[in-house]
Amino acid sequence: MSMATRADTPAPASHVADSHDLIRVHGARENNLKDVSIEIPKRRLTVFTGVSGSGKSSLVFGTIAAESQRLINETYSAFVQGFMPTLARPEVDVLDGLTTAIIVDQQRMGSDPRSTVGTATDANAMLRILFSRLGEPHIGSPQAFSFNVASISGAGAVTLERAGKTVKERRSFSITGGMCPRCEGRGSVSDIDLTQLYDDSKSLAEGAFTIPGWKSDSFWTVRVYAESGFVDPNKPICRYTKKELHDFLYKEPVKVKVDGVNLTYEGLIPKIQKSFLSKDKEAMQPHIRAFVERAVTFTTCPECGGTRLSEAARSSKIAGISIADACAIQISDLATWVRGLDEPSVAPLLAKLQQTLDSFVEIGLGYLSLDRSSGTLSGGEAQRTKMIRHLGSSLTDTTYVFDEPTIGLHPHDIQRMNTLLLRLRDKGNTVLVVEHKPETIAIADHVVDLGPGAGTAGGAVCYEGTVEGLRASGTLTGRHLDYRAVLKQTVRTPTGKLEIRGATRHNLRDVDVDIPLGVFVVVTGVAGSGKSSLVHGSIPAGAGVVSVDQSPIRGSRRSNPATYTGLLDPIRKAFAKANGVKPALFSANSEGACPACNGAGVIYTDLAMMAGVATTCEECEGKRFQAAVLEYHLGGRDISEVLAMSVSEAEEFFGDGEARTPAAHAILHRLADVGLGYLSLGQPLTTLSGGERQRLKLATHMAEKGGVYVLDEPTAGLHLADVEQLLGLLDRLIDSGKSVIVVEHHQAVMAHADWIIDLGPGAGHDGGRIVFEGTPADLVAARSTLTGEHLAAYVGA
Repeated sequence: MSMATRADTPAPASHVADSHDLIRVHGARENNLKDVSIEIPKRRLTVFTGVSGSGKSSLVFGTIAAESQRLINETYSAFVQGFMPTLARPEVDVLDGLTTAIIVDQQRMGSDPRSTVGTATDANAMLRILFSRLGEPHIGSPQAFSFNVASISGAGAVTLERAGKTVKERRSFSITGGMCPRCEGRGSVSDIDLTQLYDDSKSLAEGAFTIPGWKSDSFWTVRVYAESGFVDPNKPICRYTKKELHDFLYKEPVKVKVDGVNLTYEGLIPKIQKSFLSKDKEAMQPHIRAFVERAVTFTTCPECGGTRLSEAARSSKIAGISIADACAIQISDLATWVRGLDEPSVAPLLAKLQQTLDSFVEIGLGYLSLDRSSGTLSGGEAQRTKMIRHLGSSLTDTTYVFDEPTIGLHPHDIQRMNTLLLRLRDKGNTVLVVEHKPETIAIADHVVDLGPGAGTAGGAVCYEGTVEGLRASGTLTGRHLDYRAVLKQTVRTPTGKLEIRGATRHNLRDVDVDIPLGVFVVVTGVAGSGKSSLVHGSIPAGAGVVSVDQSPIRGSRRSNPATYTGLLDPIRKAFAKANGVKPALFSANSEGACPACNGAGVIYTDLAMMAGVATTCEECEGKRFQAAVLEYHLGGRDISEVLAMSVSEAEEFFGDGEARTPAAHAILHRLADVGLGYLSLGQPLTTLSGGERQRLKLATHMAEKGGVYVLDEPTAGLHLADVEQLLGLLDRLIDSGKSVIVVEHHQAVMAHADWIIDLGPGAGHDGGRIVFEGTPADLVAARSTLTGEHLAAYVGA
């Protein structure tokens, strides 16, 4: 038996394949990037910093990750590419050294009621197989435990050709699904409050309908009912006979003639369901959304108790636990239960399920349950849920791209997230992170700082190198890296209190708390301790509360800050009044639109499975309006020139002189107040960064009437310098007599508070209690909670 020997020869020169250790970007011009050229080391953790809107996402997501995904898509056949999203090549001269990119962003998960934490992570699929194998009594295959599959059976005759003869045979089939037949797997049933649709003391002729947009002379709505002949239009609705009321509310669609025109008449309930309830609530206009929220009540399904499952699926159990019970308990407890199952026949399945559940606990989401609707997760929770599938992955030499992974994390949880990022790097992966938190910037091997400002004032690389070099660089991020907010010497005196009594929503444990008014209140605690449940779910209705939650703002490429904030309405009216024409002419989505591009400013050419091409419209030169509309001026400017202005410029323009428009000026002032003075009014919403969208939403909500503002993590997506400006804005709100309640983890915000309410001590069933109430100084002095310890370390106490 011979042994392989090795001569002590000099080490050969490194292999040429080992020289590809950099991702090179040259001449990136996506969105606001100004010919950016950088080199990013592979198999290292690189953090991208800079103020909100400086171009971080344009470089990382819009250029590097987008090109990697496009190149992977191009490896498939043209047939397969036809079914995939088409991606245009980013505006960049050279991209070299790319590896496969896995993007873990903050996009909310689908808000379909049948989408849950379990279905999004494959944990449900594994549980269904487990119960179909071990559950007693045995009820069927895994789909018998799925709330997305309905039970169906059928029978009938089929015709077959057999041995040259036509034979008829009777066949039957049945599919056993786990869907609850009453709620169709949604867990809740909707009921329409009829009092919100009409005033039953009035007749149709007297204007009984209270539905937005239903005017008495409307052909398609009110007149169809009044002139259908099924009901008496002059009789109050409360006096209708049983048949009249049934025809009015539930009648099947039938053709009727109104003024000689053929129209369809159907009951009011199905008509409302089709016209309002079948649409995405978030995409509705605010007054329509408010009507739907008033008119439709969702209650837990009485048949399945909110579990979404049929009775048969709930009856099959393993060790006394049904699949509904397993999905309802906290994931950390479910992991313990699975660990206690010892069944060799399904050992590989149990091992994989155990690994998935342990990943939840490790990533700090052990407090969730698998039946939690994925649409109710915060941006940070959704991002970490997507991370689950990557933690146990055997892939190496891939590029992981994260968008602010620390959003929604308490300082205590950030350390855990940092460990996970380093673990991905240590497996030989390139990790790119867009981040604002100093704790995560500190662990970077390489830092790229973009800026110096936001929007057109950004898009350049201000610094590239180590964290130590960033500290000494003198850039805005470098100066703020070691900045520590100091505790306030004096705190404001409350002017009243908002009482919450016996709050039990989600994991809250019969919480009683008085929230002081007229001061800056911060509600804090580890992720999952019950902060949002307390603030959003337990504040009594009618308390004059303006709530700004984490829901993302929706918008197409036709939406821009002017349309989203309602600024365009007073501008259009001012133009119409000054020129004596209709306001609709000054809308690129209405009569004033350029006929060639329909007001889009660009013409899209579809190239089938290849990326579509967008070319600037030659007729309007990208201005979106007809040439005739641009002849009308206000204060010497046409409508396209006004939409090209920045917020600061427009604030001055509409503030005085010929173009003075108080309604427009007020909205612009609020936009400038939240630090968006650099945004142009016509910039598409799709090009805004996360922090810009968050502040745009805040500016819109500031217009609402109310004495109490409730903000859920307003610092999400904000640079340390932007946070200071936000605190200044909140101070001005409070000094004007408002009350501000903020759910927040950012220590600079905690230090600035007048009063802190800390929930905990842990997450899920380990939380839900008030562990501290008082001033930040008292919290730091006591150090009795996790928040207290971290805040004390932050301010250097």
